[in-house]
Amino acid sequence: MIIRKSQSELDKMRASGVLVASVLSKLAEMATEGVTTLDLEVAAEKMIRDAGAKPAFKGYFVQAAGAKYQFVLCTSINEEIVHGMPSARRKLKSGDIISIDTGVQLNGYYGDSAVTVPVGKVSSDVEKLLRVTQESLELAIEKARPGNRLFDICGTVEDHVTGNGFSVVREFVGHGIGTQLHEEPQIPNYVDRKNENPRLKEGMVLAIEPMVNAGGPESRVLPDRWTAVSRDGSFSAHFEHCVAITQDGPWVLTRV
Repeated sequence: MIIRKSQSELDKMRASGVLVASVLSKLAEMATEGVTTLDLEVAAEKMIRDAGAKPAFKGYFVQAAGAKYQFVLCTSINEEIVHGMPSARRKLKSGDIISIDTGVQLNGYYGDSAVTVPVGKVSSDVEKLLRVTQESLELAIEKARPGNRLFDICGTVEDHVTGNGFSVVREFVGHGIGTQLHEEPQIPNYVDRKNENPRLKEGMVLAIEPMVNAGGPESRVLPDRWTAVSRDGSFSAHFEHCVAITQDGPWVLTRV
């Protein structure tokens, strides 16, 4: 069941979204050569706690891993797609890209967003990967309108990504969001005819998150049971926004 939110609920989700956006903006500035992913983690948790919010990821049980996640952030570098864990041993270096994904719970409602940023100088091919992934998200957001269907969002991501020579990750998807971090519907970044294709209605809130590999779409999970990487070792990018569907068009809750 897809839960539609009232205006007052959307306003609360907007507050969560603004906090997430602020945290990610500051972390993106911090993500420079020599910084560790644990440095980012410590800074993020302080910002979230100081704002009176709770980290959404820390303590979240994931069935596939068989455990609760232990961090505020997912920090996924280069070939890591999602769920990379912060570490004091992992220092960023020039030429890396890092996906920083985080969420908060504030006043009972969740916000969730991700951005992938370059560290120092990256190649033109990597710059294109980041640009195309972010473009696919923006194009998908434009489809988040009453009367459209879920596949309009999924297909828009897929078409833009594959049309530019990249591939969409199929094992991980976007999701609804509200009083739970993950709600219906699931939002693949491709058209999966086995899934339902609901019509989009006012009050739905969707966490749309393209995950795009420079090489093939296949992924695998490392022995740590969390970190997902591209199977061929190619770089991967990830961007995410929470988007409310309104009569006036898409409202991006996680953008300042």
